[in-house]
Amino acid sequence: MASARAMIERRRSSRILIRIPVQVFSDGSFGQPLDTPAEAIAVSRFGALLRAPFSPALGSRIEVLNRVSQETQEFRVVRVQGADDGNFELGIEILYPTRNFWHVHFPDESFA
Repeated sequence: MASARAMIERRRSSRILIRIPVQVFSDGSFGQPLDTPAEAIAVSRFGALLRAPFSPALGSRIEVLNRVSQETQEFRVVRVQGADDGNFELGIEILYPTRNFWHVHFPDESFA
């Protein structure tokens, strides 16, 4: 297993602990559409950690609406872990990183 230091060094951008309300859309299980509120609890330029009341399959695609900016972006689920409160923590990566979807300043951004 990789050390915490090695994992940090591999990250493409810094992570910010923050709470951003989101809405998650997907095809869901058995083709049933899913539309549910969730919360981003950590974000980076390339992904996020969500707290959500469902457990999608690894590799599945979800659409996330940032309820602050009202922008929508497509993500891939790269990690699913159960949480103590019955929710799930979803690691997601953005599929088309063309802009700052989260509208936050990341510490490793340059001001040039």
